[in-house]
Amino acid sequence: MDGIEDPMIRLSGVSKTYADGTPAVHELDLDVARGEMVTLVGPSGCGKSTTLKMINRLIEPTTGSIFIDGVDVTRVDPVKLRRGIGYVIQQVGLFPHQKIITNVMTVPLLYGESKATARSRARELMELVGLDPDQQSDRYPHQLSGGQRQRVGVARALAADPPVLLMDEPFGAVDPVVRGRLQEEFRRLQRDLGKTVVLVTHDIDEAVRMGDRVAVFADGGRLAQYDVPAAVLGAPADDFVADFVGSARGLRRLAVTPIDPTLLEPLDGVRASDLAAAIDVSATLEEALSVLMREDKPVIGVRRGAQFLGVLTPNGIHRALRASVNHSADA
Repeated sequence: MDGIEDPMIRLSGVSKTYADGTPAVHELDLDVARGEMVTLVGPSGCGKSTTLKMINRLIEPTTGSIFIDGVDVTRVDPVKLRRGIGYVIQQVGLFPHQKIITNVMTVPLLYGESKATARSRARELMELVGLDPDQQSDRYPHQLSGGQRQRVGVARALAADPPVLLMDEPFGAVDPVVRGRLQEEFRRLQRDLGKTVVLVTHDIDEAVRMGDRVAVFADGGRLAQYDVPAAVLGAPADDFVADFVGSARGLRRLAVTPIDPTLLEPLDGVRASDLAAAIDVSATLEEALSVLMREDKPVIGVRRGAQFLGVLTPNGIHRALRASVNHSADA
């Protein structure tokens, strides 16, 4: 894929080789646009977490250059660099003996903000990530659920208003129901705030749901494919990517394929008892199919705002999915 003009993050020829000669990342070129969420996915030991940690210099690259907003990070004081980058990990990393409000205030206080300003900012962020500051500010991490602790971790990472947010398996330690909710809420939050995000995951479903683009890493730290989710699923670059995304990649396309208004059918002849509750045309095919299955109906209405556009049937979902797969294969 061609490089992005004026990217927020640029990795050029980045490699990491350990002292025993083991390659962790191999000559990686990767651009991340401003306000974009990029997911790094691949098997264990493929270099995705190493790549993330090289961006904020928790790990130093062996060769290559890393730029954030045009600045070579290898020439910046690493402590100052990390204070300006949000960082969220799977185990959250909260200070266990500090209250939640104090955890979120940490970075603003390090930057010299007054306690009053830092506290006000922390309360705003807690509300932003779905935590009630009146109820939870004075609690300790062990008094919160796993999902709540993860929200605190996100709030703390956003406390200094960083332009870049790095996330390493951020939702991996919570149960599937909470995980799905956190994914949806964080995606909405990221779009609202316009943050540039690099997220590491081992889960291809999470990668394609969350990422504007997906970087698939192979063993030895090789970048096997870097493209939009629909292309990774519909047109794998090689056999490794095809095997990694799995034989169900066509079904996974449901989650990243929007409803195509040209494939809708008229309402004429549809019985009211057969019609599921209408969804917005911005929904995905997966969301449409989910409503049909939940309500046990053969037809679902599609609208744009208050305007009714037509109905979508299971056959229409199948045709849309096939058209999407064929489009990626021809691209």
